[in-house]
Amino acid sequence: MARRPILISPSLLAADFARLGDEVARAEAAGADWLHVDVMDGHFVPNLTIGPVVVEALKKRARVPLDVHLMISEPRRYAAAFAKAGAHVLTFHVETTADDAEAREVIAAFRAAGVAKVGVSLNPDCPVERVLPLLGDVDLVLVMSVYAGFGGQRFLPEMLAKTRAIRARGWGGYVEMDGGLNAETIPLCAAAGADVLVSGSALFGAPDLGATLSRFRAAAEAARGETIHA
Repeated sequence: MARRPILISPSLLAADFARLGDEVARAEAAGADWLHVDVMDGHFVPNLTIGPVVVEALKKRARVPLDVHLMISEPRRYAAAFAKAGAHVLTFHVETTADDAEAREVIAAFRAAGVAKVGVSLNPDCPVERVLPLLGDVDLVLVMSVYAGFGGQRFLPEMLAKTRAIRARGWGGYVEMDGGLNAETIPLCAAAGADVLVSGSALFGAPDLGATLSRFRAAAEAARGETIHA
């Protein structure tokens, strides 16, 4: 099996919102593979961020795929809107569904809306067993290494066990990690089997975004060593 390259997905939540188009260009020039877009509804999580209109505007400027993370209570309701707006990856939280059947209904709605890659996410207090039955239905699992919707949290190293558990099942899809990723924690994520790495302030707050992103990518590739992903 060929080894999939590490993907770096800078989180636009940490960008300068007054210059969002320029920040998209800056991240892409630095080597971003995807652009991570956090959508918060003030209900599933306490904060409010952006909606489909802003995603559509980002799509007009972006040259790399938009990695849209729905931290909202009704992901199925808004599937078509975010797909139409330009989400390439669309991820919902498994905690918003009552059981596997409901989760599969959300996944089916995302597929029907034409999303290229469907993801499912879980918060730190959600057991990994909630997503394991869905591995055959999704393209990506987003393991949150902080609690969704809250800034300034420390990386929770115990979340690495979830990533390892997913890979231990032999699953070859994308495993993404988000929350507190920086020079110290990115190698840990990659070594555990993550191949999509979301970083916000550690990238957008760096003096040289491009050099920092390159260092993160090199550290991740070195850390995973001979790990082979489908």
